[in-house]
Amino acid sequence: MTKTRVAVLSGFGINCETETMAAFEMAGGNPQKVHVNKLVKGDLNLDNYHIMAVPGGFSFGDHLGSGRLLGNRLRFGLRDQVRRFVRAGKPVIGICNGFQVLVKMGLLPGDEEVTLTQTASLALNDSAHYENRWATLEFDSKSPCIWTKGLTRIRVPVRHGEGKFVTKDRELLDRWAQTGQLVAKYVDPSTEYPGATDQVLPYPISPNQSWRNIAGVCDPTGLVFGLMPHPEAYHSTWLSPDWTREGDIEHGRAPSITIFRNAVEYSLQCRKET
Repeated sequence: MTKTRVAVLSGFGINCETETMAAFEMAGGNPQKVHVNKLVKGDLNLDNYHIMAVPGGFSFGDHLGSGRLLGNRLRFGLRDQVRRFVRAGKPVIGICNGFQVLVKMGLLPGDEEVTLTQTASLALNDSAHYENRWATLEFDSKSPCIWTKGLTRIRVPVRHGEGKFVTKDRELLDRWAQTGQLVAKYVDPSTEYPGATDQVLPYPISPNQSWRNIAGVCDPTGLVFGLMPHPEAYHSTWLSPDWTREGDIEHGRAPSITIFRNAVEYSLQCRKET
């Protein structure tokens, strides 16, 4: 069986393609850099890929808000392709700016009909400046998210200025919590697992003061996943800023690679079953 083909989107200020491709390759996938224009023009088609990844960066210079213009590009220029891709049960991930894109195009938190209706947003950090630091994430073990299966906590870097997850309708947060869509939350690393809480944690444990400490969400199916931190930027243990002080740790691939491996293995298994 052919390797899992991953469309890693590029163009218009996206600048984390290389790290994202490296993470998918380490996870056993076959990542390919795909310029958004080639999809819009019809030179390439999402139907020929098994996973889609929207990497981080500063798409369109963050004009009109982070992820807004690229989100519109995908929402309207690739509407049919994206909806067909998701309805076919193929995994999608958006990281940092990619998460902003998926939220603002309405793919996250999303709905079962894939209507691409926006219901949430990523607002300016309460610190009012760009956050470049490490954070600890905790994952909901009951979530349907296929990307985070088997993960409890990981430490990852954050690099964003607009990462505060908000919504106009606070009741939606309860609904998303019940369906397991609030997959990842910032957590105090000094607490025992499970330690995630809905009460907003102090800065900088929560680097952006996201409502309910939300760091990442999935759609109802668990196949579409987005998060503000950068798991692809910590693909190997030696990328940690304090790796030389971590004692006798066996260095190699970091736990965050599990996110990418989960999707690759899920895709392989689905193709075997069909």
